[in-house]
Amino acid sequence: MNDNEYMAIALELAARGAGRVSPNPMVGAVVVRNGRIVGKGYHQAVGGPHAEVHALDDAAEQAVGATLYVTLEPCNHHGRTPPCTEKILRSGIRRVVVAMADPNPDVRGGGNSFLRDHGLEVVCGIREAEARRLNESFVKFVRTRRPFVVLKIAATLDGRIATSNGDARWVTGPEARSMVHRMRHRMDAILVGIGTVKADDPQLTARLQDEAGVDPIRLVLDTHLAMPPDAQMLRQRSEAPTYLVCGPEPDRQRHRMLTDAGARILEVPLNGVLVDMVALMAQLGRMNIASVLIEGGATVAGSALRSDIVDKLALFYAPKLLAGEGVPMCAGPGPQWMKEALALENVTVERVGADILVQGYRHDMGE
Repeated sequence: MNDNEYMAIALELAARGAGRVSPNPMVGAVVVRNGRIVGKGYHQAVGGPHAEVHALDDAAEQAVGATLYVTLEPCNHHGRTPPCTEKILRSGIRRVVVAMADPNPDVRGGGNSFLRDHGLEVVCGIREAEARRLNESFVKFVRTRRPFVVLKIAATLDGRIATSNGDARWVTGPEARSMVHRMRHRMDAILVGIGTVKADDPQLTARLQDEAGVDPIRLVLDTHLAMPPDAQMLRQRSEAPTYLVCGPEPDRQRHRMLTDAGARILEVPLNGVLVDMVALMAQLGRMNIASVLIEGGATVAGSALRSDIVDKLALFYAPKLLAGEGVPMCAGPGPQWMKEALALENVTVERVGADILVQGYRHDMGE
């Protein structure tokens, strides 16, 4: 096996931390000696040992003279845990292969330089694009202190997310819906509008088939605090809180009634009659929320795109046609000319069961 193949294993390990380490990055590590893997590890929980520590402890004395493969530049500063660079030096590792440098502008290159200065061979950039995609939320958040935003839409081939009477169950098949629950598990927060709550009374939880999912924080755009106090997301068992995002100075009686029901209230400036999405993202960044999945209806999707807060789109198309009236994917004013349409970059297409998933980026943080 070569460096690329060993790094692929480290990336697979890193992905196991999805949903459990934010706002920190997912990191995996592999220790190889004489062509044999002698240690593995990944970052498992916020505040816990880093991937390098787990891998080196797993390798024990076999780390002497070995190569360490790690998906992110080893840290060289004190945080919740000691610097991984010191652990690497003490272990006897002689060569370190890194997928990507730390994107944090305050520490970028520090770990690699420290190790080189102490006589270790350091190679950086192996499977870098994959490493950046894996941690795209972390890359944006650490650079901008704003969450990475994914807009998910499920639609028919003629672009309808529901029938004319609002029926949307189900646009896509079970495989696509299962993938969406996996997406929820990986994101810090999920955002919908009050219209979705009133129409569907959703749980907005992460229900996985093979493991216990981590529920995202629930955010409901609810300008006038119209949320029913008996809504399912206020009554269900979940460790994740539900925030109602409203305008300034909301009705005190509604405020008290909904907080008594278990909701948390987040007051954000308005942009006309709607929540100012840019101001909301700034507030979520201050709350250490590094990623947001938008699953709202047409009004929320249109507002998010016009506000230019969306980084990535995940569009699930079902092989169905309404062939008539229905709810469009986006609502609100749009451009007058096709040249003003919003363009996507790095577009991919894949089959998910009977459905088609198209993904692309508005703002690519992988550079």
